[in-house]
Amino acid sequence: MRLSCQLRRALALAAFALAGLAHADIKVGIDLSSTGPAAAIGITSKNAILMWPATIAGQKAQYIVLNDGTDPGAAVANIRKLIDEDHVDVIVGPNITPAALAALDPVARAQTPMITLVGSGSVVEPQEGNRIWAFKMAQTDAAMADVMTRYMSNHGVKTVGFIGFADSYGESWLKEFTKFAELRHISLVATERFNRNDASVTGQVLRLMAAKPDAVLIAGAGTPAVLPQRTLVERGFKGPIYQTHGIATPEFIKLGGKDVEGTLFPTQPVVVARTLPADHPAKKAAMAFVDAYEAKYGAGTVTQFAGDAAGVYPRLQDAVGRALKAAQPGTVQFRVALREALEQAHEVVVPNGVVNTSAKDHVGLDRRASVMGVIKGGKFVYLSQ
Repeated sequence: MRLSCQLRRALALAAFALAGLAHADIKVGIDLSSTGPAAAIGITSKNAILMWPATIAGQKAQYIVLNDGTDPGAAVANIRKLIDEDHVDVIVGPNITPAALAALDPVARAQTPMITLVGSGSVVEPQEGNRIWAFKMAQTDAAMADVMTRYMSNHGVKTVGFIGFADSYGESWLKEFTKFAELRHISLVATERFNRNDASVTGQVLRLMAAKPDAVLIAGAGTPAVLPQRTLVERGFKGPIYQTHGIATPEFIKLGGKDVEGTLFPTQPVVVARTLPADHPAKKAAMAFVDAYEAKYGAGTVTQFAGDAAGVYPRLQDAVGRALKAAQPGTVQFRVALREALEQAHEVVVPNGVVNTSAKDHVGLDRRASVMGVIKGGKFVYLSQ
């Protein structure tokens, strides 16, 4: 009888433990640049994340948000804390390329999937080694360079001067732009670099203008990308100025003012949602997010980065539901299953497009996620596909 009681007690304790495990929270660790040069990107990403529901695929979710101050070293420290101390099931972020690249080692070592909010494809390409644990929400630089150079070619641009961040973001853009420019017989006649915190780029701009390009491409992100454009305008450059998808924040327009009017840039549907053609395949999802975001944060506040962050939730909703069939949150088995589920998305609609991932493609966006825009009347406006 005593053994039977002990057995019943053990079984009851085991059942209680299993019940607790079955209802384990999903822990999402989030690293963003909410201060520093990339704050305009990080803040809007955080705003969108604060709109996420309290559950994912029916499981209660814990969202742990940390700020890296636009410092790759701080980002890695944050991610290690989230993994080692908070025992998160997935990392969201970082939102600057150098930080995301630096985070590849710790997430791979911990077998924890990471959904980044960066623009550069270098974080997920090629899909081998540590990169198999990384995913990306934003359209690739290659896809953006494709739509941009197509537009340039169609509008008579034959020569381009380039000035980009002196980091992995600028290098990625130079690589991809050069590839598609050559394809469309556009010559790169001058190449310059600048830092995110530079106070002057006069020397670089004068060298660009001396090369007499038809157009200039500035490969920067957030408000630091205003400086080269303002300097070009002040020095009398009259050709078209192109920027990358990294500028799509209200702060860029506010800081740039009249100097950024007419800027041409590739972007994703959320940024120009209200002016998208009615038949654009992403318009419905983009407008639903824009309406909800602007109802909470004010008219004209939405950004591509907010749209990317919002898109993480449907990606998790889709993948977590399938990963739960293999294991429970809080285990390495669940993290492995979640990585595999994220890799197998099929027609998952997000505000910035439609996602179809595979073992070779951890972005999964097609041309439905790439459009050209222009700054007109102080607003981001749809221009063409």
